[in-house]
Amino acid sequence: MRQPDRRRRPFPLAGVAFSLLPLALLGCSQAGQLLGQPPETLPMPPGLTVAFNQRAEASYRSPISGEQRRGDDLEALLLQTIRGARRELLVAVQELSLPAVAQALVEQHRRGLTVRVVLENTYSTPWSEQHEAELSPHLRSRRHQLMALADRNHDGRLSDAEQEAGDAVLILRRGGVPVIDDREDGSAGSGLMHSKYLLADGQVVVTGSANFTPSCIHGDPDDPRTRGNVNHLLRIESAALTARFTDDFQRMWGDGPGGLLDSRFGLAKQSGPAQSVQVGDSRIQVLFAPHRRDDPHNGLNLIAAELRRARRRVDLALFVFSAQQLTPVLAELQRRGVALRVLADPGFASRSFSEVLDLLGVALADRHCRLEANNGPLAQALEGVGIPRLPAGDKLHHKMAVIDARTVISGSFNWSPSAAHQNDEVLLVIESPQLAAHFSREMDRLWRSAELGVNQRLARKLARGWQRCGSGIARTPAMMDQDPRP
Repeated sequence: MRQPDRRRRPFPLAGVAFSLLPLALLGCSQAGQLLGQPPETLPMPPGLTVAFNQRAEASYRSPISGEQRRGDDLEALLLQTIRGARRELLVAVQELSLPAVAQALVEQHRRGLTVRVVLENTYSTPWSEQHEAELSPHLRSRRHQLMALADRNHDGRLSDAEQEAGDAVLILRRGGVPVIDDREDGSAGSGLMHSKYLLADGQVVVTGSANFTPSCIHGDPDDPRTRGNVNHLLRIESAALTARFTDDFQRMWGDGPGGLLDSRFGLAKQSGPAQSVQVGDSRIQVLFAPHRRDDPHNGLNLIAAELRRARRRVDLALFVFSAQQLTPVLAELQRRGVALRVLADPGFASRSFSEVLDLLGVALADRHCRLEANNGPLAQALEGVGIPRLPAGDKLHHKMAVIDARTVISGSFNWSPSAAHQNDEVLLVIESPQLAAHFSREMDRLWRSAELGVNQRLARKLARGWQRCGSGIARTPAMMDQDPRP
């Protein structure tokens, strides 16, 4: 058998289980399986690996708590890819606050590799240089969490050395790694630089739903109850796919920090239609957002087209679902007899702009007692719609769908107008029954503890809204607030 050329392939094949994820390929118990038997092993498709940070069949030792916990170690996956690189590392992620990841990037930069990082401007300032009085409540809470992470001896006080070693953005800066954010084009920033990807040597892409943060991967450093927002990362070995991502990165990077104002974010990137590549047995479409509302190639149209192809079953696990155009698509699927399982993050599911409410046939006015423009609750609520039960403090952060046990939708792309028309995003559509089996197993795990329909908490919120606002006032587009919808 011909041996691989290790000089040209510094990474292990993505379809092979990582040593750092020893249980990543094990599955959950199947009906009729004898107690005590190991779970069924699910193979990975050639060239692809997926890791879930709350997977029930894997475990690792948390670098935050030091305790053994369930899940795949997404940070270890990032570190292995970074340390295995030989020439180039390109990172575009909304937030990077893992000190070990930052330090690994610095070490590779010092070895002579090309290392470049693009961040969202909200998270591009070292937290140790921020003043709490100037921060929003969200950023103040984030700063407290990162301070807790940096407090290595747990004495409640941060030394200068602890701050320097615990501030990822400061580590990048002092290590000389070039970093820009979405103000590099001379603007105040795009909608959101919301992409989440790492590229290595023009050969490997790591992408998915997770930001490179403790809260997105391991759990909040100041709250031991949390296990990390429910996330996944894909590692894909493909020069063709990496080239598509590199083109997106270079549009944002321009000539780098402090040069000409030639970086392009948001609509200025002029992202085109989805591009297709073949990776082993898997066909992958990749779309980089955003697009103008009248552009037929926008991400919501791509999602709608994939959903309409469904014949038997559709599973959705979503952080944000506020795209009105997709609700009638799901209603039509159920009319056609397609089985639906729809889970959304509990925090977003009951917001006034949530399409989960429409799927349940209810409406909720906003704080001004106004209904969303063109609000359209279904006359007949869909079955199989609800929220998962999660560890306190965690969010369902997936942006995933599984269609007919063969098509996976993934990426940073929330199912929202902002993702389609404002933010820098990644949307993947992957045709692979083997990969779909892993995502279906993750859906099964979430589904087992889900609350379906209008639960007691939502019923109380609806009652309070009716008491305060009655039926509400329909909003026109001109009245729409600028609500943050990732």
